[in-house]
Amino acid sequence: MATTEINASSKTTGKVRAHQTQNERLTFEKSAPGKKAYKLPPLDVPSVNASQLLGETFRENDGLLPELSEIEIIRHFTRLSTWNYAIDLGMYPLGSCTMKYNPRVNEFVSRIEGLADAHPYRPDELAQGIMEVIDLLQRCLIEITGMDAITLQPAAGAHGEFTGILLARAWHESQGNARKKIIIPDSAHGTNPATAAICGYQVENLKSNADGGIDLEALARQVDEDTAALMITNPSTIGVFENEIHKIADILHAKGALLYMDGANMNALVGKVRPGDFGVDVMHLNLHKTFSTPHGGGGPGSGPVACKKFLEPFLPTPVLVQRQNGTKSWNYDRPQSVGRVRAFYGNTGMFIRALAYILANGPDGLRQTTEDAVLNANYIRKKLEDLYELPYKTPSMHEVVFSDKRQQAKGVKTGDIAKRLIDYGFHPYTVSFPLIVPGALMIEPTESESVEELDLFIEAMRSIAKEVEEDPELVKTAPHSTRVSRLDEVTAARKPILRWKLE
Repeated sequence: MATTEINASSKTTGKVRAHQTQNERLTFEKSAPGKKAYKLPPLDVPSVNASQLLGETFRENDGLLPELSEIEIIRHFTRLSTWNYAIDLGMYPLGSCTMKYNPRVNEFVSRIEGLADAHPYRPDELAQGIMEVIDLLQRCLIEITGMDAITLQPAAGAHGEFTGILLARAWHESQGNARKKIIIPDSAHGTNPATAAICGYQVENLKSNADGGIDLEALARQVDEDTAALMITNPSTIGVFENEIHKIADILHAKGALLYMDGANMNALVGKVRPGDFGVDVMHLNLHKTFSTPHGGGGPGSGPVACKKFLEPFLPTPVLVQRQNGTKSWNYDRPQSVGRVRAFYGNTGMFIRALAYILANGPDGLRQTTEDAVLNANYIRKKLEDLYELPYKTPSMHEVVFSDKRQQAKGVKTGDIAKRLIDYGFHPYTVSFPLIVPGALMIEPTESESVEELDLFIEAMRSIAKEVEEDPELVKTAPHSTRVSRLDEVTAARKPILRWKLE
């Protein structure tokens, strides 16, 4: 692996520690014939002739595999781990995609032998325990959202969106008209338009008003008998809660359209308000965000979909039911179902972690978590709003979105500031999103962070703002402390090197 060695210079500052500068070759490049990381004991059973047993499938050679000692393997992967960033190292202020800390007790519970080894093909009679876990989580989420029914099948947030819109489409079809379009505000998550399109709908954009919210009059003009649903992210991607959400629901329902809520930002609502109470018909949750299950590195995730009673017949199969004798089983006999959207019943390990989190906090704890998440976001907002442009003065919920308008006067963009944050030991915030805010700096601390960690982050952001004024090139050429500084992003995207080849 070719890397650029960077000297940990005086440009490194704050809490940052210089990354290792020692190059790390691939295991194939470090390989030497005869090295082994293991030694098997002598065979204590009769040997067999593998070629006779396997016939044509017998492999004549082992292929090209790296040969290394145990200590070389341990050091290789340990060194690689030091090049990466994790929430166990520091704040991960990725706005809009909540990346909160996953308490260790969740991991402990999910690894209990009887739960971790539960096989999906186990007969219902022998799976009552894990079914109880699933049932209890479903009831907890229904209570939290104020909805009537739920499926835990979808494997991620966007998958939940897809499932939710399938429910809306199936319901409209049952009424004799699937309708043609879905309206999506410009403050919604970027996956929403893709979801609507893949479900066969035309996508219509709805511009936000000056406060970053829905313009009710504009919405009323846009909704008609061809509208299947409005997909709204609430709170939105600029951290604004739709204070007139009940009126939005009324406008849609008057035309026979549904209100879909992207619940990825439920970290700002849990224990305070319930979407089912303010008119939402169908929504998805992100267990891996709001309920603290791990999601870094691409998952696994979980995106349950909750809905009102009239959409329940269309939920994916199977659905967990209780028999007359009190035991639980899976019901596949659902003629109006949209069908299966996931193998088995989703990522069960995530269910266990999420339920552990909910039970450990309880109603009061969940409410406190929400309040702390909102408090932390507003703490950062107050401490930085004198240096960074705040495009919307509307009160912030779980996240605050600044713009790089002031720093652009010195030629510094949001991406430059984010890369400089790496030098200060923090993971960058979300860059250039939402599109509604040019040069956006989206920051979501979650409730996980202490005031001491928040102050370190604020200090870093304030220091960077000062650097922009005094030495903008320092910021524009960051990061200075990493093994690789600025990548050629265009070449990396268009000509990726995805595997090693023997030269």
